Amino acid sequence: MIQVAIFEDNKHLRETFRLLLDSAEGFECTGAYNDCNNLVNDLVTHPCDVVLMDIEMPGMNGIAATKIVKEHFPGMNILIQTIFFEDEHIFNAICAGASGYILKSTTPEGYLEAIKDVQAGGSPMTPGIARRVLELFKDKMQPASPSNKYDLTPQEKKVLKLLVDGKSYKLIAAELFVSVDTIKSHIKNIYGKLHVHSGTEAVSLALRDKIV
Repeated sequence: MIQVAIFEDNKHLRETFRLLLDSAEGFECTGAYNDCNNLVNDLVTHPCDVVLMDIEMPGMNGIAATKIVKEHFPGMNILIQTIFFEDEHIFNAICAGASGYILKSTTPEGYLEAIKDVQAGGSPMTPGIARRVLELFKDKMQPASPSNKYDLTPQEKKVLKLLVDGKSYKLIAAELFVSVDTIKSHIKNIYGKLHVHSGTEAVSLALRDKIV
């Protein structure tokens, strides 16, 4: 069962997402909130696996909220859902620690698949956004020289490369012929060495510093 919290100021969309989750097998909505003013308390009171986060909300916006969630709940996955296809929003959401980024034009089935993907360790993005992410990092980030300063083992570099390729934990495990638990252990070590808290942060750093 994947437990999901919704932060969305549009009442119709908020209730639609709640109904979608509660009617789909393997999903449960733990709470649906119209703002992030009581963000930490809401997530402490009603814990979840995945946060479905809007960007534009009254008071605190979704990007600022994403940073707070990652500070208080490092293991919680955040899926940004928005109408915005703007470079700044995409870039800031990823830097804040979002695990995925999809547009509100995504189908209901697409939402459920994205939530499952992010919970499995993937970084789902609406078609078109993944390309923009690569372009953003090429344009905005000055690549550093290849470096071994992070002291990753050869196996950890293989795992990180597959993360960069957008593979889920399950697919990485299958490709490297090891268990998912082993991959989770490698991911934990990678996060520690890179000083990051999410897959998207690890991918961003890997691209920026040409680690893999």
